[in-house]
Amino acid sequence: MTLTPNHPAIAIKRPAYDPAVAAALEAMSDGGIFAPLTADAIPTMRQYAVPEDISGFDLEHLEFTVPSFDGADLALTVLRRRDHTGTGPGIFHIHGGGMVMGTRMTGISLVAPWVAEHDAVAITVEYRLAPEHPDPIPVKDCFAALVWAAEQAEELGMDRNRILIAGASAGGGLAAGVTLMSRDLGGPELIGQALICPMLDDRDETISTQQFADLGLWDRGSNSVGWIALLGDRRGSKEVSIYAAPARAADRSGLPPTYLDAGDAEVFRDETVAYASGLWRDGVNAELHIWPGGTHGWEALMPGSPLAQTAADTRNAWVARLLRA
Repeated sequence: MTLTPNHPAIAIKRPAYDPAVAAALEAMSDGGIFAPLTADAIPTMRQYAVPEDISGFDLEHLEFTVPSFDGADLALTVLRRRDHTGTGPGIFHIHGGGMVMGTRMTGISLVAPWVAEHDAVAITVEYRLAPEHPDPIPVKDCFAALVWAAEQAEELGMDRNRILIAGASAGGGLAAGVTLMSRDLGGPELIGQALICPMLDDRDETISTQQFADLGLWDRGSNSVGWIALLGDRRGSKEVSIYAAPARAADRSGLPPTYLDAGDAEVFRDETVAYASGLWRDGVNAELHIWPGGTHGWEALMPGSPLAQTAADTRNAWVARLLRA
């Protein structure tokens, strides 16, 4: 018998949700908006998109179709300020969605302020999704798009020597995988990686995965569905590469400065902390923040709150220091 957090025979200790997060989760549950992900629900969940409003920024959108490693076409969007001139820093964005959902514009509100403030050029890629396109296709799609962007840097108005990679959730895991791949394959060299509540570890062994089964926006069961879609029977085995599950990288030396954050009440908390610890062990500068009371994607549940503003300000300050260096 498997005991869940709601089973009367077991009492699992875990950090409490922030009251605003708890209220938002309750409202979503009552409205039927949120349910744990199942393999059968993937097609339905792909039809739902978190609203992304970047209309307050005066940005132009440039659309490209670029070749992946196997010749497949990948859609790619470039965002720049309309008054962009010269060569600005680059931001290579990878969207989230548990490896099975989302589009290249998912999470774009994370990077749009950086484009506007730093006159940066953002590139976001429509990588192919699991389970139709399992590992290594998603991470290789993203790496191919990064290589294309670096090669076309002058045309895009971007400095190829000043590219930051960023992603949230599955996008954070893919960003970490692409960064490892870039290190191991000789470039493009990256100046930093911003990993927001990243999906890094397929092995399901941490305390936080056990604490948050059947709870939150992305629970232990949903996480299992995402990893199985990506890896199939290889999930949890020795046959999984560090590019698919970056938590498996024993050597994290040679990686660029890294920003990591997560909530303390979510599945990804412990793997995020462990990844930061491995970076420090191997001589990499890393800034880690674990926000109290936050579930996965918690900032969207309490926008405008003091804690959400503090988290955004902290992340933006790290990006500003990196891009202004």
